[in-house]
Amino acid sequence: MIESVATVTTDRPERYLKQLVSHLGREVDAEQSEDGHSGALIFSSGNCALSAEPGMLRLTARAQDDERLAAVETVVARHLVRFGEKDALVVVWSAAMEV
Repeated sequence: MIESVATVTTDRPERYLKQLVSHLGREVDAEQSEDGHSGALIFSSGNCALSAEPGMLRLTARAQDDERLAAVETVVARHLVRFGEKDALVVVWSAAMEV
């Protein structure tokens, strides 16, 4: 497995986590913790762990290869940027690492 991480600065990380899980959960397996501070999206190509932390939403994408990892990154980032257009959210993924 390879992974990449993006840290998205926002004053409302729990809101965006919930919105991603709710919206993408219509198409993929998705779950959110009861406290609303973590979640997961499970795609056919890989998965993405979500973590709401003070002042940021941390996204950790994992997949078997670069192509699948890029697919997960693209879907998650595209939706989050669209949801956070008003807040000018920016998603920048770090280089993939072996795990």
